[in-house]
Order: sequence, then C-alpha cells, then structure tokens
Amino acid sequence: MNRRDFLQSTTAVGLAVASGMAWAVDSVSTGNNKEPKMQFVTFNDGNKMPILGYGVYQISPEQTQQCVEDAISVGYRSIDTAQAYRNEQGVGNAVQTAIKGGVKREDLFITTKIWASNATESGVLRSFDASMKKLQLDYLDLLLLHQPFNDIYGAWRAMSKLKKEGRIKSIGVSNFYPDRIMDFALNNEIKPAINQIECNPFYQRQEDEKVLKELGIVLQSWASFGEGRNNMFSNPILQKIGDQYHKTVAQVILRWLIQRNIVVIPKTTKIARMKENISVFDFTLSNEDMQTIAKMDTKTSLFLDFHHLDAQTVKRLNSWKLPD
Repeated sequence: MNRRDFLQSTTAVGLAVASGMAWAVDSVSTGNNKEPKMQFVTFNDGNKMPILGYGVYQISPEQTQQCVEDAISVGYRSIDTAQAYRNEQGVGNAVQTAIKGGVKREDLFITTKIWASNATESGVLRSFDASMKKLQLDYLDLLLLHQPFNDIYGAWRAMSKLKKEGRIKSIGVSNFYPDRIMDFALNNEIKPAINQIECNPFYQRQEDEKVLKELGIVLQSWASFGEGRNNMFSNPILQKIGDQYHKTVAQVILRWLIQRNIVVIPKTTKIARMKENISVFDFTLSNEDMQTIAKMDTKTSLFLDFHHLDAQTVKRLNSWKLPD
C-alpha cells in the first residue's frame, strides 16, 4: 500500500481523533450511522492504552506489513507484537507507512515483548535495541516480559532503566500467575502496568482479575477467542446472546471482556473481520448476559500443551533461543 492509497484509506474511515478518554472511529459503523467510541484504560503510571487493539501473533512475517496497514486503515491504533513472533519488522514497516500517510505517531500505541532467552539485565538492553531497529521507532509505548522465566528481576531492572530514560512509556508482564505477579509487584520499585494472560469465556481468570485489581494492574487478554477451540464460534449460548444484539459471537466475546475492563487484541488477517472486531462500542451486554457468560467458565486453560505451571513446558520455553 503506497502513501496515497493509505491516506485515502484512512481518510475514508476517519482517522481516530483523541478526545479525552475516547476517540471516534467513523468508519467502523454497523449500518446505523453511529460512531463507535474507542475506550482507554489508564495504567498505574498515568499512561493510557486503547482497550481494543490488533494482535499479530501467528501472522507470518510476509503478511504482517499488509495486515497491520489494513488494521490501521480501519481504525486500530494499538498494535501488539513480540520478539518471538518474528514479525516486528513488518509492524515497523506498516507504522512507517501509516505515519507517512498522515497518522500521528502519538496516536499509535505499539507493544512488543522480551522473550525468555533475552530476559536478563544485559539481554533486555541488547534485544530491546534490536527490536527498536526492526520497529523503526524512537520510543516504545509498552514493553512486556513475555514469560515469568529466566532472570526476570534483572530484566525488570533494565526495563525500568529504559522507562526512566524515556525510551519506553510503560512496562508490564505476560503470563504471570497471581502468586508471581503479587511477589513481583511487591518487590520492584516500578510495578507492572499490565499483565497479558489467556482469558476467554471458557477460562475467565476471575481470581487473577481480583489480584490484579488489588495491585492496580490492568488485565489484558490473549486468545480471547481461544483460537476457536471448544467450538467457541458456534457455541449456542454465545450465539443466542449475539442474536439479541444483531452481533456475532466474536463481537459478544470482545464486548464481554471490554465490559470487564479487560484489554483485547484480536488477531485476524481478513479486513472484514478487522472491521467486525472493532465494531463493539455501539452496544452493551445486559447484566443478565454477563452473568450467563460467567457461568461458562471451566477454570481450565484451552492450551494445556502450553501451560505455564507445567515443569516440562517451563523447560521447553527456557530452551527456545531466538536467532539474532
């Protein structure tokens, strides 16, 4: 997508314009000419993040630039990547296209993550510089520790240093269970702003939510749709709720999470799905519907082969080294 095409695309949908705690996304209309409003969460360090963003996990490096350009063109301003995804370069290329097309850098919110093999004090500093070259940014909005493994306290010292220097606005973690996040928050000068964990209708993380609220840490969901496991997209309970609002199952799930003040980053490579996923600010689930979905919780991960409390998983993740 060249600059002219991108500028026409973003103009057609209406650039997201910050206004207090929300921005208008004119293009993402559901046919009733209403303008859905993007909501923000406020971190414990005072910085704000869009409650709905675009994730690029499992998007190939070859597809990433086009997908992120499409996402930004339809109104997304928060993009989530990671060193382990190996597609930071594509995100960076898309961000540069967007900026050249008229999107302001300060309106974008870019997240990446430090992989476990880089989670040491020196490893963070080295790999952060490498990530920033790929992302082509002067500063990063959010940097996460991807896993609670390796020298996480040394890694956090380095991340805190980068934050104090202004190279990162906010720092957080991912895949930390309640005991780990409590210990981590109590024993560091800077408390994590966010914890990105698996969270979906079948694995709702309500106990995690209570602990994070106590600590003033934002909960962010990965695998909001569980990658379609347990036939989530054809679940009759979710379908029935969606029919009431003329919304899809995916939209119901995202709305349910957002009403819990949980940040979501749905991934798709299809622009029609991108538009669908961001069209969730023009309806509100009733308390009854929220309670109905709450009863679906199995309190079990949908990804048992990737469970962070399993010793062999910990061994496997620690042994996975990223190429330079």
